[in-house]
Amino acid sequence: MHKTIYLCYFGVREPLVQTQVLPYLRELTRKGDFTGQPTDEASAPLLNPGGELGVSLLTFEPARNEKDRAEFEKIKENLAAEGIEWEWLPYHKRFSAVATAWDIFRGTVYIWRRIGRFDILHARVHVPMLMAALARKLSRHTPKLLFDIRGFFPEEYTDAGIWPEGGWLYRGAKRVERWLLKESDGFVVLTEKARDILFPESRDAGCDKLGRPVEVIPCCVDFQKRFSFDRELFRDSIREELNLQDSFVIVHLGALGGLYLTEEIANFLAAAKRSNPRTFALILSQTDTKALEARLKDNGLGDGHYLAIRVLPSEVERYLIASDVGLSFVKSSYATQSRSPTKIPEYLVCGLPVISNRDVGDVNELIGPNRVGVLLNEFTPSEYKRALDELESLGDVSERCREVAVKEFDLDRIGGPRYRKLYTKLLESSDDLESS
Repeated sequence: MHKTIYLCYFGVREPLVQTQVLPYLRELTRKGDFTGQPTDEASAPLLNPGGELGVSLLTFEPARNEKDRAEFEKIKENLAAEGIEWEWLPYHKRFSAVATAWDIFRGTVYIWRRIGRFDILHARVHVPMLMAALARKLSRHTPKLLFDIRGFFPEEYTDAGIWPEGGWLYRGAKRVERWLLKESDGFVVLTEKARDILFPESRDAGCDKLGRPVEVIPCCVDFQKRFSFDRELFRDSIREELNLQDSFVIVHLGALGGLYLTEEIANFLAAAKRSNPRTFALILSQTDTKALEARLKDNGLGDGHYLAIRVLPSEVERYLIASDVGLSFVKSSYATQSRSPTKIPEYLVCGLPVISNRDVGDVNELIGPNRVGVLLNEFTPSEYKRALDELESLGDVSERCREVAVKEFDLDRIGGPRYRKLYTKLLESSDDLESS
């Protein structure tokens, strides 16, 4: 049996891990051939006919009290029943750069001690990838390194104001990034734009100049597990429960601040309220919403005109079903060309058209040609009015939204097969080296 370890610098309870990492790992534990693939996806077995893959997960956990330990044991037991072996190391936050360096050291030692068990070291983003590359460099074993790039990490930190532009942290991270790209044996990016920036030759060849496989895998969703419902059956009852029967509900799902444009979201919602007095703003976020709420009130939206709440990933769909349109406002920059906002497929599968600003990941090609929402050219009152008018002219596009979601973002049809295809290529090349 081949084995892989997935390295993630987040805690297992984080929404991102629950909605992205674990569903992908469950897909990798499936046996046998691919099933249910669309015709445009290459058909290939998982490693070999009837083959199996042993999957391990390493996360970094911020809390370690007795209650956490009891919960961790339960999580570990549940994941083991699904074929996923889970281990964790402490996450350190104080003295940010030093703490991260210590975590990298701890992670590197952990992997180095176990490296002979694995055929693939699968790292999500730069910090875990650095652990994997260092561990392999120090070992006589040479498992394949799969760099799941996800985003342009150094540029994201400068765009979000976390690092000064051109500072020593940014320059150091770029030097490390170049080394990681050199050491890797395969790559995952989230968008076609990211592929064109990093590996333009792979659009036709499927691999980079050195023959290393590259796959574009957007943030997919397990629609069968998380969004399997009858929308029409539940929508009215949920809206009645939330007292939204006569409202036009605009929802923002996800983080606020940094790359996520809090001020622009508030201004748009205020413009929508002026255009349509029935507008109600629904904010679903794990981050602090006080800044957004203050801006909403400054713009004339009182307590009865919005609801800002924190919800679990398992509860998201019931609130999206009750909504009419979803917002995705992300700073447009070099860094965010690599972004695949998870909220967009979640909106679409719930039948919600999307209002988004242009030039973030592949959003231009997704929303415009498919007519599943409206793209903003800029954040101005006149552009807000145009977008709202254009949205109304689209009519009822809920069915088209759901069809596009399944076509572009279904884990079973898109994400799972592409990861398996990539794993197959890496393991076949590894087997060829061992037999030569």
